[in-house]
Amino acid sequence: MSDVLARTEFVPVGMLLPADSPRLAGENVRHTRMLAESGGALPPIVVHRPTMRIVDGVHRHRAAQRRGDARIEVRFVEGTPEDAFVLAVRLNTTQGMPLTHEDRTAAAARILVSHPHWSDRRIAALTGVSASVVAQRRRSIGRDKGLSARTGRDGRVRPLNAADGRRRAVQYITDRPGASLREIAQVAGVAVATARDVRERLRHGEDPVPAKLRAAEGSTGDEMPMPFDSGSAMRRDPSLRFSESGRTLLRLLSFRSLDGEKLRWLAESVPPHRTADVAQAARRCAEQWLKFARDIEQRGSERRSAARGELSRS
Repeated sequence: MSDVLARTEFVPVGMLLPADSPRLAGENVRHTRMLAESGGALPPIVVHRPTMRIVDGVHRHRAAQRRGDARIEVRFVEGTPEDAFVLAVRLNTTQGMPLTHEDRTAAAARILVSHPHWSDRRIAALTGVSASVVAQRRRSIGRDKGLSARTGRDGRVRPLNAADGRRRAVQYITDRPGASLREIAQVAGVAVATARDVRERLRHGEDPVPAKLRAAEGSTGDEMPMPFDSGSAMRRDPSLRFSESGRTLLRLLSFRSLDGEKLRWLAESVPPHRTADVAQAARRCAEQWLKFARDIEQRGSERRSAARGELSRS
């Protein structure tokens, strides 16, 4: 939505429509009377040009009507009606008669419906309620369905699930080891600092998703075991950490297994005409890992046998 125009125009009072106001109680007659009886020039009001509805200045408009003014000074604003309401909230929380707590809470709920992609903190800062109130209201009306990210007060888009963003960064780093931090951050939808932390964790053989983020994701109770969880000694082994092939192996093993709920969700997303193809691809992946497991077990057995033969000969 464009900003309020600095240039003003004088518009016939009767051309303007009532405001879509965040004030639940409507007009304060006492305030209108006070403005009308002041006798001075009224400051410009803000009007949404596409609808000619008042965005800010209801009491000034009513005061002009009350004292018989033919025209009123206006600053116009463009954009959608939803954005006009957001502007009305912003203007009414920073100037003029303050909004009540009920006004601000109701405005936050309405903005959650029209701008669900905005973060809790952004809506809280706009309406003057706490972020926890916005979050509670969001949960009650279920406005996160289908959303994967939110836009913060600074205009940056951040993933709703920080752990998923880190996993996207892992995938990109694995596919393009030479990518810059800025490139990784842009593709994965994370901050540059997060991309740096993910890369450092991978270099040290650590889980790229911190424990607190894994805990925040919750558990469905039917998660498949992740073999790498018991391999902390393996992550610290210099023979793996300091070779390219070892680091690649550690990165591959660091991916968390999907829980049962996510697997069911993925299975339901497969179109009927692709079930055979997807099933075949999944089996190939499983077969490759099983072959890999047999190969390394056989190599380990052969090396142990060779070591015992050397000891017996000595």
